[in-house]
Amino acid sequence: MRILAIVAALVVAIEHFGFLVLEMFLWQGEAGMQVFNLTAEQAAQTATLAANQGLYNGFLAAGLVWSVVRGNREFLRFFLLCVIAAGVYGATSVSPGILYVQAAPAAVALLLSFGWKRPRSYRGA
Repeated sequence: MRILAIVAALVVAIEHFGFLVLEMFLWQGEAGMQVFNLTAEQAAQTATLAANQGLYNGFLAAGLVWSVVRGNREFLRFFLLCVIAAGVYGATSVSPGILYVQAAPAAVALLLSFGWKRPRSYRGA
């Protein structure tokens, strides 16, 4: 189960690195405007906000990867809960589809993380 949780978490991290690229670098390009259904004028007006949002998505992705590399399921759960919270907020404030694209994969990874058992020799916090 640990491997499934790790794979699911890394999928969520890759997804969020993709959001970072879209929001920070492709926002005003054809791909960004198409994905977010923006006009060139809307994209130009919101580019700074999108870049900021992209940076936060990058922090979430980095936290997930760091949690996996460190083998720390508590930190992994924390970052997955942050992704879920962001997805739920986005679904209620921007588009219901965000619930399925962002929150649902993180929820699956979170559920799988509960099958991640500590080794018997584990003595840390």
